[in-house]
Amino acid sequence: MYYIGLAARLLLVLVFVAAAAGKTWRRASFTGFAASLAALRLFPRRLTTPVAVATVAAEAVTAALLAFPATAGAGLALAIVLLGAFVAGILAARRGGRQVPCRCFGATSAPLGLPHVIRNALLVAVAAVGLAAMAAASAPGSVHPGGLALAGGTAAVGALMVVRMDDLLALVPISR
Repeated sequence: MYYIGLAARLLLVLVFVAAAAGKTWRRASFTGFAASLAALRLFPRRLTTPVAVATVAAEAVTAALLAFPATAGAGLALAIVLLGAFVAGILAARRGGRQVPCRCFGATSAPLGLPHVIRNALLVAVAAVGLAAMAAASAPGSVHPGGLALAGGTAAVGALMVVRMDDLLALVPISR
């Protein structure tokens, strides 16, 4: 169970680092993210910049908490709350008929939709599995290199698929 929890933590660290970095890499990235938040119309326009800053800060704090075993439980819990809020926000915007581009990892033209809800719900499940794995198993006395490699490789591939989801879905001719 230790390696399952480790893989969950690593995957989420990579996803949240990519999300925070993608939104702040360039000034235009942050401006685009803030504009997409404003277009969601989930809060007053004057709160757009503070909500954008808080979102990026929450993503960075989540990644930092997940990076250390002593704070990993808090990081997993924060990930569940944050990802749950993203799901709720996307669903609310979709119910309101708003087609807003996903700026989850920087710039993309893909509108927020069901794939993004599913992605975030799956990440909530990953965080929940990570919490359960942490509760079920403590760190082994000696860490096996193969277990570390498998956890790290699984996390890296999973994070890459999450971050590049819009590009992967563009390869599949389905209507969304």
